[in-house]
Amino acid sequence: MSLADTLTEFIHSAKPGDRAREVMRQSIYDWMACGIAGTKEPVALIMRAQALDEGGAPAARLFGGEDVPARAAALTNGTISHALDYDDTHFDHIGHTSVAVCSAVMASAGNKSGEDIQDAALIGSELAVRLGVWSGRAHYQIGFHQTATAGALGATAAVCRLNGLSEDQTKHAMGVAATKAAGLKSQFGTMGKPLNAGLAAECGVVSAGLASRGFVSNPDAIDGPQGFGPTHHGAEDTSAFDALGSDWTMERVSHKLHACCHGLHAMIEALRSTEAVAGEVESVAITTHPRWMTVCNVTEPSTGLAAKFSYRQAAAMVLSDLNTADIQNFSAAMATDEYLSNLRQSVSVVADDRVAETASRVSVRFKDGRTVNAEHDLLTSIPLDRKWALLRRKGQALVGEREEALYNATARQVDPGALLNLMPS
Repeated sequence: MSLADTLTEFIHSAKPGDRAREVMRQSIYDWMACGIAGTKEPVALIMRAQALDEGGAPAARLFGGEDVPARAAALTNGTISHALDYDDTHFDHIGHTSVAVCSAVMASAGNKSGEDIQDAALIGSELAVRLGVWSGRAHYQIGFHQTATAGALGATAAVCRLNGLSEDQTKHAMGVAATKAAGLKSQFGTMGKPLNAGLAAECGVVSAGLASRGFVSNPDAIDGPQGFGPTHHGAEDTSAFDALGSDWTMERVSHKLHACCHGLHAMIEALRSTEAVAGEVESVAITTHPRWMTVCNVTEPSTGLAAKFSYRQAAAMVLSDLNTADIQNFSAAMATDEYLSNLRQSVSVVADDRVAETASRVSVRFKDGRTVNAEHDLLTSIPLDRKWALLRRKGQALVGEREEALYNATARQVDPGALLNLMPS
């Protein structure tokens, strides 16, 4: 069976289980919270202005309000929901799934049911992860942004499922997506990074739309000669599709529960578990994987952005019982706060390649002479009810009084109308 056949069969016939569906509802909740909270970001204002200036058929809702064509909504909402970089991540392929896939699905939802929306988003997200694994680390390390590349293919799969494209149409849509999928890591640190998510969402809407109208592409453009894989440094690891449809990798998605670089999250959880508080602590030693030392080890942050990439600052915040789920706490004022600046001097960070990329270890020395050691791995499974509690804490910090309505619109079943009503500012 060709890769095109494998993907198409999954898109059309997959029947997710209850746990995978609930995890997807959590991701939809999380995506919505990030999108609503991101509407005041500079990149959001630019993207909304562009979409509104273009005009066109009012087919889909923008974060912040107003209806625009589906393509423009996908592009804009994908960008806005990634503007805070606070959305979910999947470590199997190091990519963000919901910002691309959910943005494409909601832009294409029309009068579809909540269950149809949920399952389409789940199937597209699952394929985004697996196609990212299929592409391999070389694809990512050479400079491609998996959120944009694998995400574009996943978004396309999701819209094909949602809109009931035929098998042939689906193959042509995925072929179109293979030629459109793009996005570079060189954009990290600029507005280009969230735009990558928007481009992936837009790709899903456009590719499926063209195919539904009879557009013909090369169905083997993903893995065929001169296809996406061969030309994008792909490993083309077919084991990525083992147990497709029975083992849902999306059940292992990692939701950001702290408003900072994901590389800090395992440390935050480990340090929290020690129940250490500032007045009792003499020193904190953090051990992490070497890859994070050049990513989130800013020793003396002076801006809010730098604080999001600082082990020492985040540790000082935990010791001071500051809410790391509240994005307002990662500010220039906090980064330069005298008390926190002094406290972080007691924090040291070292690298050890024996520590998993998703894990951290901490060793806390107390003033009474005790030493408490702890570790945490982000791949550790969290009971779904506990995950909901943590996500709601984050959601309350992001959207305030709208959180309860958002929870009610996603927790038991997806309510499309209620979600649309929450999108205006």
